[in-house]
Amino acid sequence: MSSPTPVQSFLGGIGLSLPVHALLLLNGNVFGISGFLHRAVRGGKEAAVAVSGLVLGGAYVGFQEGGGPQPFNVGVGRLALAGFLVGLGSKLSNGCTSGHMICGVSRFSVRSIVATVTFFITGVLTVRALPSDLPPTRSMDWTFGANGQALLAMQAVVAVLLYSWVARNQQPPSKEDSLPETQSKSRLLAFFASAFEFALALRLSNLSEPTRVLSFLSLPWHPAFDPSLAFLAVGALLMSIVLYQGFRGSEKPLLGGRWSVPKGGPIDAKLIAGAAIFGIGWGLAGVCPGPALVNLGRALSGGSGILPSATWVAAAAAGGLFA
Repeated sequence: MSSPTPVQSFLGGIGLSLPVHALLLLNGNVFGISGFLHRAVRGGKEAAVAVSGLVLGGAYVGFQEGGGPQPFNVGVGRLALAGFLVGLGSKLSNGCTSGHMICGVSRFSVRSIVATVTFFITGVLTVRALPSDLPPTRSMDWTFGANGQALLAMQAVVAVLLYSWVARNQQPPSKEDSLPETQSKSRLLAFFASAFEFALALRLSNLSEPTRVLSFLSLPWHPAFDPSLAFLAVGALLMSIVLYQGFRGSEKPLLGGRWSVPKGGPIDAKLIAGAAIFGIGWGLAGVCPGPALVNLGRALSGGSGILPSATWVAAAAAGGLFA
């Protein structure tokens, strides 16, 4: 039994939007975690650095809290199926909760809005269709405890260190495709630091807790309904919209390279099917790529929950390869 955490989740949502926008301004990249995972599996260097930032951010959380992630309330077989479907669906629809919901919706991308609505619907239907032993929620917890404050403070420290490095090492944008070595290192640092920050904000927001996700997807008329993630979405989307629409950056990313922002595309069967499959996988276990990688780090650091966390991540990677 848990209490909804509106303040903590709202602040966590804001915290999620900041590294997302930082990566866009610095490197020109959309913060799509499923894309990071799929490209890392295929040998993408920058994507692998981002994945490592999420895992190590989770490890830091586990060290700070002195334990592993919240235990899953489903078996390893169901976790494997859930991970595979999330990996497959995110590859087909080219996005997940970070890429479509936070990044895409803040750009007012119709494709991302359609994908987000689709995976929420199938996630809800999946949770409602399956037997559940989710505990009823308690009254709202409006506090912002010491653990949340520590996570927020650490996120601020990482952001300050990143921008201090950028200020010292930034070079004029190059017209050539190749980047100076210092600039390439700075881009890798931006991937790592923004992912590390994102991991801290995920934990702060409680999106890393599968039971809370499933409780949210159970809808308000269920006694287990937990509205925390609604507050997360409000915080993340409001801040992301303000940042993207008001502060889009210069002609080129600050650390060189090219803008890698999707410019729309057809709303076709592949998008709808992929988002629907993603939602089913999400509803089976309450996990999507970002929280899974963070919880893997927490498990490795805390020494518990390693097998289920690793199973989900491996299955998601396999799903992406299968697509």
